[in-house]
Amino acid sequence: MTDSPTTSGAVRVRFCPSPTGSPHVGLARTALFNWAFARHHGGTFVFRIEDTDAARDSQESYDTLLEVMRWLGFDWDEGPEVGGGFGPYRQSERFATYADVATRLVGAGRAYHCYCSADELDQRNAKARAEGRAPGYDGHCRELEPEQAKAYASEGRKPVVRFRMPDHALTFTDLVRGDITFAPDNVPDYVLVRGNGHPLYTLVNPVDDALMEITHVLRGEDLLSSTPRQIALYDALAQIGVGNGTVPQFGHLPYVMGQGNKKLSKRDPEANLLGYRDRGFLPEGLLNYLALLGWAIAEDRDIFSLDEMVAAFRVDRVNPNPARFDLKKAEAINATHLRALSVEDLADRMLPFLSAAEILGPDVTAGQRSLLVAAAPLVQERMTTLDECVGMLGFLFLDEAEFSRDPADAAKLLDEDGRGVVKAAREALAGLSEWTTKAIDAALRKALVEELGLKPRNAFGAVRVAVTGRRVSPPLFESLELLGRERSLTRLAAAQDV
Repeated sequence: MTDSPTTSGAVRVRFCPSPTGSPHVGLARTALFNWAFARHHGGTFVFRIEDTDAARDSQESYDTLLEVMRWLGFDWDEGPEVGGGFGPYRQSERFATYADVATRLVGAGRAYHCYCSADELDQRNAKARAEGRAPGYDGHCRELEPEQAKAYASEGRKPVVRFRMPDHALTFTDLVRGDITFAPDNVPDYVLVRGNGHPLYTLVNPVDDALMEITHVLRGEDLLSSTPRQIALYDALAQIGVGNGTVPQFGHLPYVMGQGNKKLSKRDPEANLLGYRDRGFLPEGLLNYLALLGWAIAEDRDIFSLDEMVAAFRVDRVNPNPARFDLKKAEAINATHLRALSVEDLADRMLPFLSAAEILGPDVTAGQRSLLVAAAPLVQERMTTLDECVGMLGFLFLDEAEFSRDPADAAKLLDEDGRGVVKAAREALAGLSEWTTKAIDAALRKALVEELGLKPRNAFGAVRVAVTGRRVSPPLFESLELLGRERSLTRLAAAQDV
């Protein structure tokens, strides 16, 4: 088995989602494998939109698809907003092409008009099952006489265009699964165009692949059963002069499984791609994890960059077995990538989350950004996702009118004893000649641990809630230094009266 380029030497892959609903992680995994394959071979990554279903497609979903692709960092060589020599790249703008191809297929005898009604098809399928035969179209209209066709038309029947499948087995080499054979009985003639003239996926995708000279099709396992249909159609398209005669090599990617070993569906919360963006997953962290859903850079290595993936990616190393989505592992990998960021980069990536929470305004001042850069190292090792910066660092940017303490934490730690600890801490800090982490550390340890005899955990918990609002925060002494003398003492004083 090989994933090497075809004899032309030019790899062309496509990613062709439908603009329906919210993008899901399986979609991103498919895009990633296609993108990495194209980049590995120095080929072309085509981004194509399957928007022929007017009842389900929406402009909002289309805009979201482009937004998510940009967020993930995928650069496409041809497609929306980029153009290319094989456009247009939205199927809704290619209906005239599909109608012409369908007409030519019928004229060449590779497709035919079928007048069977839905009820008739259901009845014949039920009879086939009762007789122990496989259901599926039985070829009723394959050799329809012109007189019978006219009679059906006179009844007001609108024919579909049905493709004439060959009567022999079809074998192809799947780049992931090896040689696969489909017997003709399992792949009956199928519909290309509805009775209303609307082309179906079964026609438009292979036509676009042929016209756009796609060389490799990497897609989900759920589409495997349609592959023999498409291979037969490519042969017919070549016969009528559509495309360059190239039949793409197929590779079917494994299912992504969710809870209970069931296929991850769009309805599963962990499938929502936008949810990971909104939580503050790094694109490189999420893509690193998605790459592991069926592929590995090495047996003993889980963390790698996209550049490293591109250099190492081979389709014949994709595991055909289902891959289980593990949210905890995804979070752990994201945290590793987060810790590898420079402090400046981390600060810049946290800014949108602080602004969205209205902790920072839309126009961040130089002073606010400097404070964030200074605070970033305090939380970098503690964060899993970027949205956690709101709870961890928000206290540094809120003025006293907006600052509040977690009620449960305050009730537990700012009781009468806690308020006494806070009073002693304020008195110890008020007389400091310099406001540094080292001086703050020494003053609080002397006043609370040595003089009051408290254990550090009991000594500093009340102070932490008083100045940060939470029991869990960045290191206390560094937080006090960044917060500043005036605001620190003000919060400690206010906490005495909680």
